Amino acid sequence: MNYELRITNYELIGVNLRSAAVKLFLLVFVIALVFLSSFSTIQAQIAVKGETVWTMASEQPLANGVVLIKDGKIEAVGAATQIKIPNNYRVINAKVVTPGLIDARTVIGLAGYMNQPHDQMALDASSPMQPELRAIDSYNPQERLIEWVREFGVTTIHTGHAPGALVSGQTMIAKTFGKTADAAAILPTAMIAVTIGDSANAGGGRAPGTRAKQAAMLRAELIKASEAVRKQDADKKSDQKPPGELRGEMMQRVVRREIPLLVTAHRAQDIMTALRIAKEFNIRIVFDGAAEAFVVTDEIKASGFPVIIHPTMYRAGGEMESLAMTTAAKLKAAGITVALQSGYESYVPKTRVVLFEAGVAAANGLSMRDALATITIDAAKILGLDSRIGSLVKGKDADLAMYDGDPFEYTTHCTGTIINGQVVSEVTR
Repeated sequence: MNYELRITNYELIGVNLRSAAVKLFLLVFVIALVFLSSFSTIQAQIAVKGETVWTMASEQPLANGVVLIKDGKIEAVGAATQIKIPNNYRVINAKVVTPGLIDARTVIGLAGYMNQPHDQMALDASSPMQPELRAIDSYNPQERLIEWVREFGVTTIHTGHAPGALVSGQTMIAKTFGKTADAAAILPTAMIAVTIGDSANAGGGRAPGTRAKQAAMLRAELIKASEAVRKQDADKKSDQKPPGELRGEMMQRVVRREIPLLVTAHRAQDIMTALRIAKEFNIRIVFDGAAEAFVVTDEIKASGFPVIIHPTMYRAGGEMESLAMTTAAKLKAAGITVALQSGYESYVPKTRVVLFEAGVAAANGLSMRDALATITIDAAKILGLDSRIGSLVKGKDADLAMYDGDPFEYTTHCTGTIINGQVVSEVTR
């Protein structure tokens, strides 16, 4: 049987398969395919060995633990004496292993590192009420700040429109790796960002100009949404669908308790306004910032709403004048679910790293485990994704961070980051 083989400008015609040269060529070709296939398998199957492994599924870490990863998920977790590592797994060693870190409130991806108009898409000042603005439409997965935090072990971010307007837009939850926004997104729409307090006033005689006007405008939107929901429920019986409207549809989702309001409120009086409105309309809220949360701890506790606390190293001034590095510890002690964040300041061109925020919280009242929880499992619970991320448990996404020492020590380096079972960073940061 004859075959034709063409190589660049040379032509070999009528080569017989019994030729020793062709047999050798085919043998080498087959061996190469087998090698490449095996290499691909090794990359997809990983064993991470840690002298200390914080699974966050228990109160204490594993000593000399192993995490097996296969097909983007955690295959097994346990002590090295209990888990046998298959021969074809790539082995990565680290001093300390944690779940991939979660930044529970940021604006990176919408706000860029250059701090210039072309990369600042987190806040549209044209209107105080814009719940229809989608975070995913402004999100840039190639933004260098995303790469920066990824190299410190941050694998998931809750990002989107910033505080500073009464309703500034939507937020989204994304992995810190992905070629496109759609590929990176876990939840394209997570919450609606609301601000109550000084920074939500428009100024220049425009509304809102007072706290009472803020509350009235927010109530008006929620009333309209509630009426629309009642009409929709009635129309279902007659098989009629009312016309859609972007702003209204988003607030209707809030009224239906499908998504919460992410309420930035720092003063105790503003926190109480948010609680009052939430009770009136039976909606879900997540507090953001909450510098004076320690003043109304009992009220927040009774509501059952969680708090994404202001960055510990935020500038204390204005409505943030009462912030404290001990806020996380105080709320945690009261039984309130808390997470930490890198936050947002319009004049800061870079971003905080939430790992360092947790380190400061650990030095101000939180235990090592509780501080780590604020950027792993407790953050995942607040975001409604604890069945998928936040702890090292069989079946969850294989998101891991690896360190050469105590993660909360400033002299420690992140030595590697894994997202969805893929090594996305081996930079020592």
